[in-house]
Parts: sequence; structure tokens; C-alpha cells
Amino acid sequence: MSEKSFKRYTVTSALPYANGPLHIGHLAGCYIPSDIYVRYLRSRERDVAYVCGSDEHGVAITIKAKNEGITPQAVVDRYHELMKDSFKTFGISFDHYSRTSAPIHHETAAGLFKELYDKGEFIEQVTEQYYDKEAGQFLADRYIEGTCPKCGYEHAYGDQCEKCGSSLSPTDLINPKSKLSGNSPVLKETKHWFMDLGRYTAFLKKWILEDHKDDWKNNVLGQCRSWLEAGDGLQPRSMTRDMDWGIPVPLPEAEGKVLYVWFDAPIGYISSTKEWAQEKGIDWEPYWKDKDTKLVHFIGKDNIVFHCITFPAILKNLGDFILPENVPANEFLNLEGDKISTSRNWAVWLHEYLEEFPGKQDVLRYVLTANAPETKDNDFTWKDFQTRNNSELVAIYGNFVNRAVVLTHKFFEGKVPERGILSPYDLEVLEEMADFPEKIAQSLERFRFREALGIMMDFARLGNKYLADTEPWKVIKTNPDRTATILNLALNIAANLSIVSAPFLPFTAIKLKETLGLGPLLWKDAGKDQLLITGSEIASATLLFDKIEDEAVEIQVNKLLASKKQNELSNAQIAPMKDIITYDDFAKLDMRIVTILEAEKMKKSKKLLKLTVDTGLGNRTVLSGIAEHFSPEELIGKQVTMLVNLAPRKMMGIDSEGMILMAEDAAGKLKLLHPHEPSNQGSTIS
Repeated sequence: MSEKSFKRYTVTSALPYANGPLHIGHLAGCYIPSDIYVRYLRSRERDVAYVCGSDEHGVAITIKAKNEGITPQAVVDRYHELMKDSFKTFGISFDHYSRTSAPIHHETAAGLFKELYDKGEFIEQVTEQYYDKEAGQFLADRYIEGTCPKCGYEHAYGDQCEKCGSSLSPTDLINPKSKLSGNSPVLKETKHWFMDLGRYTAFLKKWILEDHKDDWKNNVLGQCRSWLEAGDGLQPRSMTRDMDWGIPVPLPEAEGKVLYVWFDAPIGYISSTKEWAQEKGIDWEPYWKDKDTKLVHFIGKDNIVFHCITFPAILKNLGDFILPENVPANEFLNLEGDKISTSRNWAVWLHEYLEEFPGKQDVLRYVLTANAPETKDNDFTWKDFQTRNNSELVAIYGNFVNRAVVLTHKFFEGKVPERGILSPYDLEVLEEMADFPEKIAQSLERFRFREALGIMMDFARLGNKYLADTEPWKVIKTNPDRTATILNLALNIAANLSIVSAPFLPFTAIKLKETLGLGPLLWKDAGKDQLLITGSEIASATLLFDKIEDEAVEIQVNKLLASKKQNELSNAQIAPMKDIITYDDFAKLDMRIVTILEAEKMKKSKKLLKLTVDTGLGNRTVLSGIAEHFSPEELIGKQVTMLVNLAPRKMMGIDSEGMILMAEDAAGKLKLLHPHEPSNQGSTIS
């Protein structure tokens, strides 16, 4: 089916788990690409339903609730609102953002399960599944962790290895452990309902590997091929789980069981569309059942199997639903050379970015698109963020627009000057300008967002170069009419830029249109060379972008370093306990509070400080290996703990008459042991 033959578009973004805030990995993976695509489609006057919602039934949510001592509902309520607000503020323009705890979703998911059950599409099986004796419950996939049998990663989940992307069953794991108790689970019989994916192998092979071999991304085709052409083929997949959080299986004999989250979650796209259609008073079904609708799923690579194998098999089973025309999946985005990790707080959180960089939504959109992990894992660094803002957005896009507006106010009282005779160079620039919208559109239609952004910035470069080449600030002295023509063209280039940059930089495009006094413009208007009316007034110049200084970047880098240090401390091994002693052994130790009177560095030693201390029994000299942790000045006058009955030991020709006691943290940092309030000299510790 050709692109122009589609009457409408249903565009989805992967439902984010409601167990934590959004971070830049989520944005780069599917939300920014889908938003760019949808904004472009709307500008082309296409009928679009852009839907998403919070995934609130994942096992990760129940784990978080257990760790925090609250209910799963309390967890999802907190993060649903945070994510919804973050998306809105950042400019992700969903037509509807729902949640899988909504009644309409429960009804839809349970109804579709029952429809498949009534058609005899499930295999009912009693199987052995892992059970945690201590917790007294069966373990859902993500309650089990072990070693991946395919790549050896030691923290693979019971349903998937996040390192190699392999889909797994809990019994595939080597050395499985329960995430509830940490114990090794046992196998116990339980009944579940399976979908026989193997029945759909021939259909899936043709649909994916033949029908879409030329338009789907290689990473998607490759992962699907590994599944479809595996030696043991597609295996039956359980669509139910033993849990008490989720959508109850709508069968009388299934008490205590819920729908598998990967049956439940993709149906969230359908229920979100239903909810949206109800609010608009329109029919939802054409967006999911009309063959003239193009369905596109934007996801990350870890969701490929569910959106290309499992969900299409479900839709095919149901009979009257359309299948996705494309599933553009991105790879992963790393952060400063390390994998983004919510548990390690190694992330740039969207809600924090919005607070710390107010008004800079488009800067992050730009950087994450320019560096999007479309074909391979990519890396976000704060230095690159700063460089791209300062060297590209400020120096190219912003500089061009600012010069055109400032010069118009300086030479023509802020009114669009009249265009005169066009030079051969003017005609060449206008011809080049007219080609840009279609070039950008072609890249967007093929989901090549980095490429499309690069072409858009080349358009801004064209405007910059035109002003640099024609030098209207010089020409005004001898030829005002020529200057008028130059600025007329420059302003019209800027007007065109406001249209083609809107999918990428929506907030900036609005500012630019307001500056130029433009009304609503569509993609079909882009490429026209007279979008502005001669004599119309434009607003005074305001900076579209401003420089990001080193200090702002340092703050962000230091935040990450603090997280890294905290993780190192948390993961550091605690020294093992020494041999057991008796009370009589302990009673032999004479520990007292002493005051440091003098402190000086020992010559020819990096580690030793020479201390003179008042023990209450007289002054003593102690050599202590703390010079790398404390300066002499900060020790004088401090009360510390000292072992006073330790036999003297000669060090560097001096008798050390005792030992100052210290605590050493996991990072090797020494800390003084001192009383919480002043004490008498020689006070004993018992």
C-alpha cells in the first residue's frame, strides 16, 4: 500500500512502566521519534491518533511496592501523574495518555482474552513453575533472576535477558534466585493458559521477512529472524500468571491468576484509543480495524519480540484487527559511557531536567535526535549537549534568525521590506530552499529522524550562508533596495524554517512564528518564497537559544559523579568479622577519650603524623598513619578515642605510645571516633 493511500494513522509509543520517573533513555528510544513523526503527519493534515499510557501491571511495580512498604496502587498513582506531567511539559503531544489500571482497559483486555478463549485459541496446561516457599507464592518472571544461558549475564530476568535481548523462560535460567527472599525457588505445579505461537510461524515469516524486508529496520528484522528461524521454533507462551496484582483472568477456574503483562500492556494501545474516541465522540474501530489505517509502533529494542511476534499473533487471532505497518525500534542510549540504570541512579531524569533547564525542552529534543541510537547504541554526554547547543542551535539556527530580525529593525523599522530584482544567486538560494521540505519529508517517512534533523539544520545553514555571502550590513550604505531584497529573502527563509523545524523543535518554531507575525502554516506551505506580506511588522528580536555555560554542565557531571560514588560505597565489600573473643579479652583493652594538643607531619613520610595527646594520665606521643586524610591543623584541639595500654612501638626512631582509633568506610576514607559532647580527659570507654 503506497503512503498516500492511508486514510488515517494510529501511532503508539511503548507504555512506560509506572515504577519510576522518565529518563533520557526513554525519550531517545521511542517518545521523541514518535512525537516528531506525529507532528509531521499533522502538518501534512493527516488523520492521526497518537496514543500511549502508563503500564501499571508489571512485576517491577509490585517489587517496588514491597520494597517501599506501600501498595502497588500507591506506586502507580505516584508515577503515572509524574510521567504524564513530564510528557506534557516536555512537549510530547499525545492525543491521549491513559493507564492500564483504568476500567476501560480492564474491560478491553479481559474481553479480548475471553474472546480468544471462546474461540479455543489457548492451550490449557498444568506445568511446573518456580515457587518461593518462604514467601508462599509462585514467582512471576521478573521475580526470578539468574544467569542467562545464552550470554552468561548474571542478572537476567525470568522472561528476558536485558543484555543480549534473548527471550527466556524462568526454567532456562542458571542458578535462579527469588527476588522476594533471595532463596533458590522450587518447582511446583500450576495451571495456565498458553498461546501456541508456533502455529503462526509461517504467517509471521511471510509478514515480517518477506512483506516488510525492505521497509523495516535491520535490527528489527534481525531479532525477528533469530526467533522465527531458531532450531526449536516458536514455543507456546503463557498468557496468564500467578499474581494478585493485575487484570484477573476472566475464567471461574482461574482464581488468583492475572493476565500476563505482555498480553495486557499492548492492548493498552487499543483501550487508550477507545478512551480518546469516547471523549471526542467518534468511533474508535477505524483506527484499529480499517485496512486504510497505518499502524506504527515506536519502541526500544528490548520490546521487539512482544510487538513483532506476540502482539501481532494476538491481533491475527482476533481476526478483524489491522497489523502494524512498521515497528521502528531504536537501540539503547548510554550515559557518559555507562549503561543507564535506574537502580544505580545513573540517569538524566526528565522531571529534574525540566526544573534545572527551564525553557530548554527543544535543546534536549535536538541533542537526543542528533545523537539518536537508531542503528546502534549511542552515548549521551553533557559536554556534547553543551557543544551541540552552543555550536549548532545558537551559532547556526539562532544566529541566522537573530541577524535577519535585528537587521530588519535596524534598517527598515521592523517591517518586511519590499523585494526587488532577484540576482542569479537569489534565484539559486530560492530553488535550493524549495527542495528542503520534500527532502526532510522523505527522511521522516522512512523513520530516519537523525537524517531529517541534519537536513533541517542544513536549511538553517543555507540562511546563515546567504546573509554571510550577501552582507546586507555593508550593502545598505550604497544600495538600500538591494538590502531590502536580501532581508526579504532572509525573513522568508526563516518563515520556512518555522514550518520544517516544528516537528523537531516545536517550542522554538512557535516563538519564531510569533516573531515573524505568522499565522498557522502547514507542510504544504513550506518551500514557498513569499510567506510574509511586504510591509507587515515583525516583533523585536529575542534569542531563540542562549549559550550553556561550563558551570551548568559541571553541576550535572558532579551529580552523576556523586551517584557513582554512592554506588561504589553501596557495593563495596564490608570487611569480614574477625575471630570471636571472650569478654576477658575485651576487658584487657584500655580505651580512653584524649585531646590532641599538637600535630605535625613526619619528615620523609607521606602517611605519618606525630601527635602529642593529653590522656588525663599525662601527655603521650603517638605516631598515626593518617596524614593522607587529615591536616595537622584540623586535628589540634580534637577529642578522640585512644588505646592507651598498647605496648610502645618504635617508628622512625620515635616511640609511639598508643593508638588513635579510627573508622574506615567502604571507600577507604578514615573518620575520627570522638564523643558527641566534650568529655573529661582520660574518660574510659567500656
